[in-house]
Amino acid sequence: MEHGLVLAATLFSLGLAGLMLRRSMLFVLMSLEIMLNAAGLAFIVGSTAWNQPDGQAMFLLVITLAAAEASVGLALMIQLYQRFHSIKLDNVSRMRG
Repeated sequence: MEHGLVLAATLFSLGLAGLMLRRSMLFVLMSLEIMLNAAGLAFIVGSTAWNQPDGQAMFLLVITLAAAEASVGLALMIQLYQRFHSIKLDNVSRMRG
């Protein structure tokens, strides 16, 4: 159980570092996906350790959330590129209307 939780914490911290340090929307979306997968891994490790199916049900919700986040994020990235020919997050504040 400890190894799985250490791996999940490492993945989550790498995703958080990528989220804080990168200014490209593509890297931000990838970092969010890594963080969601780390949370899902922690749910699976916990559910396996305690022989409960609740963690697996939560992982299905995490997968659903990741799919919705990816679709909305990619749509925003396409709009950002079409308007400014760049995917830097600094341009997002100029998107209005």
